[in-house]
Amino acid sequence: MSRFAEPMSRLIDELKKLPGIGSKSAQRLAFHILRSSEDDADALASAVRDVKAKLRLCSICNNITDVDPCVYCSSPTRNQKLVCVVEEPTNIAAVEKTRHFNGVYHVLHGSISPLHGVGPEQLRIGNLITRVSSSEIEEVILATNPTVEGEATATYLAQQLKRQKQGLRVTRIAMGIPVGSDIEYTDEVTMLKAMEGRREM
Repeated sequence: MSRFAEPMSRLIDELKKLPGIGSKSAQRLAFHILRSSEDDADALASAVRDVKAKLRLCSICNNITDVDPCVYCSSPTRNQKLVCVVEEPTNIAAVEKTRHFNGVYHVLHGSISPLHGVGPEQLRIGNLITRVSSSEIEEVILATNPTVEGEATATYLAQQLKRQKQGLRVTRIAMGIPVGSDIEYTDEVTMLKAMEGRREM
């Protein structure tokens, strides 16, 4: 096995800690950084330091932000009475891509997963309950992932939110057959969700 100089080995070891990066990818990235200019290497190092130093969680919705409250929570043009609950900050981009949602968000930072030791206490549920009970929120859209954990999280949240505030509308995003796919290859759970979520045309 070839050995690298200590600084290169250290960089490869650190890069391997990133999700989806194995030994080969880490080596490729490390050699790319080595070949890049001093300015590019400094810019990368500075960007990594800034992410750790300047980003924090929004005190209202838990989204990752450099200003508090975040741009969604502080926007005067967004409907503050409509909250979309997502598992991770990256899910916000998927909702925003539709250009049809004009409400605000709440990020849980995970989903309920007893197998992995994640219960409601480990998620950002407490401040969602407080937020809903102490404001004029009219609807909460549960946009957790269509997984066993996501479904469990949505069911738990629906029960908690309805118990907390009378008249609150709690909805779940529709699930079903992806656009462009063939019904023939659809599994029974996806087909069931598609039938349940049907709408009049």
